[in-house]
Amino acid sequence: MAEELSIGYLSTLYHTSFILRGSGQLEEIGIIASWKLFPNGPAMMEAFERGELDLGYIGLPPVMIGIARGTKIRCVAGGHVEGTVLIGGENYQAKETAADVLVQFKGKTIGTPRRGSIHDVILRKLLSDCSLCDGIEIKNFDWADFILDAMMDGEVDGACGTPPLAVLAHRQLGADIILPPSKTWPFNPSYGIIATERMILESSSLLQDFLRLHEDACNLLRERPEEAAKLLHNAVKIIDEDFAREVFRVSPKYCASLPDEYINSAMAFVPALREMGYLARDLAKEDVFYTRVIEKVHPQRHHYDAQ
Repeated sequence: MAEELSIGYLSTLYHTSFILRGSGQLEEIGIIASWKLFPNGPAMMEAFERGELDLGYIGLPPVMIGIARGTKIRCVAGGHVEGTVLIGGENYQAKETAADVLVQFKGKTIGTPRRGSIHDVILRKLLSDCSLCDGIEIKNFDWADFILDAMMDGEVDGACGTPPLAVLAHRQLGADIILPPSKTWPFNPSYGIIATERMILESSSLLQDFLRLHEDACNLLRERPEEAAKLLHNAVKIIDEDFAREVFRVSPKYCASLPDEYINSAMAFVPALREMGYLARDLAKEDVFYTRVIEKVHPQRHHYDAQ
C-alpha cells in the first residue's frame, strides 16, 4: 500500500530533494510524495505550524524558532554542513579573517534571505562578533533569487547566501566568494531533515525508508557529482550540468548523519538566536534533535569531512 508524504523543500540545488524528485526512487518503495517549494526556511516553518507538512529540508535556526514557539517537530537527519558564503564584487577581496572581510562593507549593504533564515542569523552573528552591526546594513529578501538582481542593480554591495547564489554571482557579475563556508561558522549545518513528532511516533519505518534514500543521495553528491548533476538536470531542465557541478564543488560536505559536531554547532545558534530576540526560551539538544532513526540508517562515522 502506497504511503503519502507532504515534503517541504527549498530551491537550494545541493539538497537531496532534487535528486529524489528526479530519480523516481520514492515511488519505487511505495512513497507518494507531494513536494511543496518554499522561498525560505521561515516560510516553510509557517507551513509546519499549520500542519501542512510531514517532512522538510530546512536550516536549523528557523526550526529552533519554530520549536520554541511550540511547533511539534524535530531534526531527524543531517544533509550538508558549511553552506553559507559571503560574496563580493571586484572591489572586495578575500581576507584571512571574517573581521577583515566584513570591514570592507562599512557604510555598505549586504543582501541575505529573510530574517531568521540560517544565512541571516550567521551574518548578524558575524557582524556582532566583529563589532560592525552599526556600520553595515543588512537587507533581507523573501526569495534568495532576488539578491542577485539587487547586486546587479547596485541595491546591495554584497551577499550572504548559498553556493548556488555564489556560482550565479560569479557567472553573471564576476563576483567571488570572499569568505568561504569554513570561515563563516565552522561545521554549521546548512540544512537538516525535519519531521513532525507525529511522523516520528506513528511512522518510524516510513521515516527510516525515506532517510535511507536521503543517505544514498548524499553519498551520490559526495562521491559521484557528475551523476548527481545529470539527475538534477533531469529534474530541473533549466539547470545545466556544468552549473550543478560548480555548485556541488563549493562545499562538498554531504552526509545524512547527526554526529556530535553537527549537533553542537547547531546548538551554538541558541544563544545567538536569543541575543537577537528570535528565541523566547532556551532549547536543549533533545528539544531539537531525534537521532534514533538516522543512527539505524547511518551507524558509522560521518562523512562530512570526506573530500
